[in-house]
Amino acid sequence: MIFSVEFIYIIMGIIGLCCSIYTFSDKANPRRHLSGLFYLLYSITILFGKVIPPFYIGLMVFAMVIIVGMGGLRKGSYGEATDQEKESGRKRLGSKLFIPALLIPVITVIGAKGFAGVNIGSLAILDPANPTLVALGIACIIAIITAMVMTKNTPVTAVKESRRLLEAIGWAVVLPQLLATLGTIFTQAGVGGVVADFITKVIPENNLFMVVLVFCLGMAIFTMIMGNAFAAFPVMAAGIALPFLIHQFGANPNHIAAISMFAGYCGTLMTPMAANFNIVPAALLDLKDKNHVIRIQIPTALCVLAFNIVLMYFLVKLEV
Repeated sequence: MIFSVEFIYIIMGIIGLCCSIYTFSDKANPRRHLSGLFYLLYSITILFGKVIPPFYIGLMVFAMVIIVGMGGLRKGSYGEATDQEKESGRKRLGSKLFIPALLIPVITVIGAKGFAGVNIGSLAILDPANPTLVALGIACIIAIITAMVMTKNTPVTAVKESRRLLEAIGWAVVLPQLLATLGTIFTQAGVGGVVADFITKVIPENNLFMVVLVFCLGMAIFTMIMGNAFAAFPVMAAGIALPFLIHQFGANPNHIAAISMFAGYCGTLMTPMAANFNIVPAALLDLKDKNHVIRIQIPTALCVLAFNIVLMYFLVKLEV
């Protein structure tokens, strides 16, 4: 293949490595050595994760956790443009400022839909296993190049800005990988079977409403724990959806899958573990209260979760 997932990881790793070098050399950061080491280890896991044995990757993750626990992550100095320079650039570019951001979704969709499965000779243009992810990576690279051309800046500026955003996100940058791993561990450990045993002991098997209630609440709670409804679904599906809702009550699997994921997304709105949605925006906006986004979303999440429970119950009831 021409563009693989590994290609995207290599680009990310190189950028992260450059960011860590800047952090190490930033004397304005009181914890520059520990902060630089954190981002260096993170970059190594991305850049060489395919060739480094899992045991050593695990040791690096433990080291990163220790650094965070010691308060080793601090922000530094980024040499940002002054307010006057930013305002001058905004007036010069106007609405064109949105072009790089808009390019990302547009190119991702074009790549994922238009080039997935397309070959040049015997080589696939995009990784057949992950065309959307590869298209997203390529879109980000094109957007960065476009932004540099428009603003007449250099790749050094792009790396420095990447470092600023990386340090604004901080420890939350590693959550997606860690939570994906946690979901795999839960599935392999048979947590779904444990959940099924608990349901049979606590809830009458013929009580449809209680089964639906526990299933939807479980999706929300497990999503809050793992930060990802996709990681929560295999656990709850194996424990409740398959043995009870589908096999016992004859529910439509399509309805169960769609509504349960929606219930899981309600959990996403209420947890800091969903860092991409809740912690990162607060960090990038420099909000004093990092949980402000979560608190605002909780009432909406609870209302939507209640609606999902009622909807699933009546749909399954009609199918029984």
